[in-house]
Amino acid sequence: MISSTDFRTGLTIEIDGGAWQVVEFQHVKPGKGAAFVRTKIKNVETGAVVERTFNPNEKMPPAHLETRRMQYLYESDGNYTFMDTETYEQTELTKEQLGDALNYLLENTEVNLQTFKGKIIGISLPNSVNLKVTECEPGVKGNTATGATKLATLETGYVVRVPLFINEGEVLRIDTRTGNYIERA
Repeated sequence: MISSTDFRTGLTIEIDGGAWQVVEFQHVKPGKGAAFVRTKIKNVETGAVVERTFNPNEKMPPAHLETRRMQYLYESDGNYTFMDTETYEQTELTKEQLGDALNYLLENTEVNLQTFKGKIIGISLPNSVNLKVTECEPGVKGNTATGATKLATLETGYVVRVPLFINEGEVLRIDTRTGNYIERA
């Protein structure tokens, strides 16, 4: 059992038979009255985010998410096929199940597929991926000292803000958690 005072961002707990992930939490000790924990939690199955307060002595069980290492193979008619790297079993996911992960997904990318009580709830990507710039305006000499940025289209179709010195054809490291440019790869 996990006490509400032990909450941290990313922790997954089970409430009323559903899996909820802690998005934000704050321990509040008002001058008058008892302390409490104010949280924003996200239902991992539906994606709904709610605010909820917990008493500090409240306990709930951790949600047991199963994680399998999968490799992305291909897309066909809006279905994305993944293969288990141990059993070679293939699983298809829809665009809705993948969400923003499509911005960073290339063929042969290895991801972790997460399931809760046998139902697929999503995938988790590596913290950063390397993607090639397919379209980008040329940088103008002399504008680099201002910290200016421009838009670049990556090979997955994702558009990201990059410094002016980035050119078409370069490979960039992109943070999958924030969607921001990190550095040249």
